[in-house]
Amino acid sequence: MLKPGPRNLITDVDGILVGNAGDQRLRSGVSVVMCDPPSVASVDVRGGAPGTRETDLLDPACRVDRIDAICLSGGSAYGLSAADGVMRWMRERGRGVAIADIVVPIVPSAILFDLLNGGDKNWDWPPYPQLAYDACGGAAHDFALGNIGAGLGAKAGNLKGGLGSASAVDPETGLQVGALVAVNARGYTTMGGQPQFWAWALEQDGEFGGLPPPSRGLGLGVPHDRADLSHDPANAARSDPRANTTIAVVATNARLDKASAQRLAVMAQDGLARSIRPVHTPQDGDTVFAVATGRHDLDIDPLALAELGTLAADCLARAVARGVYNAATLGAARGWRDAFGR
Repeated sequence: MLKPGPRNLITDVDGILVGNAGDQRLRSGVSVVMCDPPSVASVDVRGGAPGTRETDLLDPACRVDRIDAICLSGGSAYGLSAADGVMRWMRERGRGVAIADIVVPIVPSAILFDLLNGGDKNWDWPPYPQLAYDACGGAAHDFALGNIGAGLGAKAGNLKGGLGSASAVDPETGLQVGALVAVNARGYTTMGGQPQFWAWALEQDGEFGGLPPPSRGLGLGVPHDRADLSHDPANAARSDPRANTTIAVVATNARLDKASAQRLAVMAQDGLARSIRPVHTPQDGDTVFAVATGRHDLDIDPLALAELGTLAADCLARAVARGVYNAATLGAARGWRDAFGR
């Protein structure tokens, strides 16, 4: 397993910046992954209730093979308008596909459901385009995790969800892999009643608590897992199983075509399976984008692509745990530290 990059964020991948914006009153926000220059991308959708925009364009059979940014947003279907704010920001700077004298930014996006978290959603006009525009203006290499951006109003099972990120780099070959995720899962990220994350075995340098091994057998049996799906009927977001979805981006500096990027996204989905139980349910809209900036001309043959996909899945699993680990209590959603007294 490769070690994290200097930031342990997706921005350890050359050509990637991340911007976040949120509104505490709304308890919702937006995260934007910006590509410079425009990069190859594809997507894999596994959840049964996705909310997406421009994902058909990412099919390898479709013509446009570069994207300018990816937008992850709260707000359920209202959040799909966030991409308009990213497009405005890009167009003002002449970024996008040039067609005659018109520029069309390419901004695929996905949304999660955070409408029942107690925030004020009684807007006259959805705030997401402006939040996304602001996120673009603040895009940088460094950013916080937890209650920020698209993870601001998220939940994860019985805990507060959040924005997570992780990276892995190879100083010898120059390979870089990173992941960004907004964790708003129906399933659980910790092992039953224990504080250890399902991604515990993949942890690097104490990035999500450095806890000892979990107690043997706890949290692993089918009956216990079923019990974990119980919820407080007074908690609207938990009593309605449609209030979910984990959305993510994995990135690499390797040079890939769209078909290889799609395979990378498919393999990266295993990172969600390694860190969330259950996952890809009928009520989740789990979606993973894959971006290849091509800054490093690595020889990615089928064997190397398999190894790259494994790294991406591990990064995504770690990012999930980091997002929940860094999330603070918000309303009825308890943060990991408060729940486990850590």
